This record gives sequence, structure tokens and C-alpha cells, in this order.
Amino acid sequence: MIVSKKNIAIVIYLFSASIISSCNSTGRKAIDEEQFASHWYQDRAEINVFDLKQMRYGQAREGKAVMIFVTEDFSKRKQVKLDDPAGAGKDAMKVMKLNMTRDFVTGIYPYHTMLSVFTPVYDDLNSPKIAASVTEWCGQSFMQLNWKNNKYQGQLYSYFEAEGDQELSISAKSEDEIFNLIRLNPELVPTGTLKIIPSLIFNRFTHLPLDAESANIAKRKIGSNQAEIEVIYEEIGRNLLIRYVDAFPYEIISWNETQTKEDGTEEVTSAVRTEVQMVDYWRKNGLQDEPLRKSLGL
Repeated sequence: MIVSKKNIAIVIYLFSASIISSCNSTGRKAIDEEQFASHWYQDRAEINVFDLKQMRYGQAREGKAVMIFVTEDFSKRKQVKLDDPAGAGKDAMKVMKLNMTRDFVTGIYPYHTMLSVFTPVYDDLNSPKIAASVTEWCGQSFMQLNWKNNKYQGQLYSYFEAEGDQELSISAKSEDEIFNLIRLNPELVPTGTLKIIPSLIFNRFTHLPLDAESANIAKRKIGSNQAEIEVIYEEIGRNLLIRYVDAFPYEIISWNETQTKEDGTEEVTSAVRTEVQMVDYWRKNGLQDEPLRKSLGL
């Protein structure tokens, strides 16, 4: 019998995952080990490309959004990717990582945003680390939240005088981890009315003080194989709608953000998926690999 490298990798990850799960009394029961490993433990990342219509300064801007989902080993103590997972012992934790970018142009100058979310695969805990950055010709800003002592400890670095450099502390779940929870299993997404932290990219675009806001989260089926999750914030006029395939691996199909302004007008940002590929992109870094971007529509 011929055993492929892919199958060997899956077996190794399943074995290590079973050890992690058996030592974890608060494991996520919604994760199907064998099914999860068959997709996520291939030593590849899932790259999703979206056509983006981003509202900025009252006008819709066409651009691209990319959502990169990948599993990796994470340090519980340092809250960074581990260099030596095998030697980390109990400090190691498997996470689902989302790196999400948006690229669009406002008039003469470009915008680039990036959101990174690290969500435990097996531990029933809040995402230990969430970071967001926005760069454009006027300047750059960066925000990071780290879950410590049952709350998020945050730092904001901004080129705006009114914001400056500041620290904050918020005890609540984050909207940004919903994408990762969907990919793990949509049943993990909480529903009903609760306090959550709005998207960090939304925060950077609106410059509202970051805090836990009251939101209603609803989940519903919209067809034979699709479902959606909607997050509505009445007080800050924000609505997030995420549509996904209602079967493993729960791929994200599209998402909309609606912001209701003080005068009642609505601004809608939308993203519709056009391409998805499993790629070990970190090994595709030579000049000869650049044509691969075309296959992704980039």
C-alpha cells in the first residue's frame, strides 16, 4: 500500500490533536477530529478571494479582499506562533488563524487593511490575540488585543492626535472571531443579545471609542446548503451579515457591512467570493510563482 505524504501528515496531526483534546477539560465538542483534519491538516492554507465594494468617504470603491485561513501552533504564554511546537509542551495550542486583507483606492491614494485573528481549535476560550492595521498615504494605525486575566488588554497606535497611543481593557467577546468560529463549526457562534467588541477594521474607519457594544446575533438557513449569521448593533448603527456553506468546511461565500449614519443614510460594503484554493503559499515566493496570482484573480 502506498501512503501519501498528505495522509501521513493527517495521521500525525490527528494523533497530536487527540493528545491535546484528552488533556483539555474544556474542549470544543463541536469539532469532528477526522473531518477537520482531512481539510485543515494538509500543510496548506485556504486562500479565498473576494470582489470588494468598500464604502469610504461616502462612495463605493472597488477592490479586492482576501481571507487566508490556516491552522498553526500557538504559544499560550507569549501569544505568538511557535517556532518549536514539539518542544513547547503544554504551552502549545492549536489555533485557526485568519489573515484578512482589503485593498482599494480612494481617489489618488491606496488603502490597505489587514486583520489577524487567532482562535483556539480545541480549547473553548476566546481568541487570545486579534490585531488590525490600516495603511494609506496619510499615515498608519495599528491595534492589538490580547486576552489576559479574563479580559482583552489592548494597545492602539495611531497617527491621529486625538487618538494618539493608548491602552484599553475590555471584558467581552470579539466580533472578529465569528469568521473563525464559522469555519470551526457555526454552532460555536453565540446567538441572542450580548455585549461584543465590534470589528477592529470598523473601529479604525469610524474612529469610535472601542468598547463592548450591545448586539443581537441571529443564525438562519437561507437555502438547501447555505446559511447566514447576522450581527446587529442598534446603538452604533452597524450590521454585519455573513453567508456561508452550511456543511463542512463551512466556506465563507460573502459578507456585507451596513453602517447607518446619523442622518439615516446607509452605506453598504460588500464582498463576494470569486476564487478559493488550498495553497502552501509560504513556499511559493519565487519570481516563477507570481503567475499563480492570476489564477486567484489577483
